[in-house]
Amino acid sequence: MSPTSPETQDERGARRTITGTVTSDKMDKTVVVTVIRRVRDRRFHKFVTRRVKYKAHDEKNQAKAGDFVEIVESRPMSRSKRWRVLNILQKSREIPAIEAPAGAAGRKSGPSEK
Repeated sequence: MSPTSPETQDERGARRTITGTVTSDKMDKTVVVTVIRRVRDRRFHKFVTRRVKYKAHDEKNQAKAGDFVEIVESRPMSRSKRWRVLNILQKSREIPAIEAPAGAAGRKSGPSEK
């Protein structure tokens, strides 16, 4: 019996999968994933943004801040960690650092002193 067969899924139950953005990868084998949902307000019928943070297990420390990942429900691994990183859907883009001009390093922006 393979792990993805229908019989195994019935035994373990349906597991929820959610996609979100990694906001922190500073912990060892753990990432914080922020999931943003837009829901309609019941009273005012306005769309409201809801943000939820999940701590997810990342066994190989592959996910970095800014990555778009898919997480799946799993057994409790710690007090606050109940999700596991299933796969990385999109890696974050590197933003090149902008270097300051050579003469601007020692300059002050305030009024000149005499």
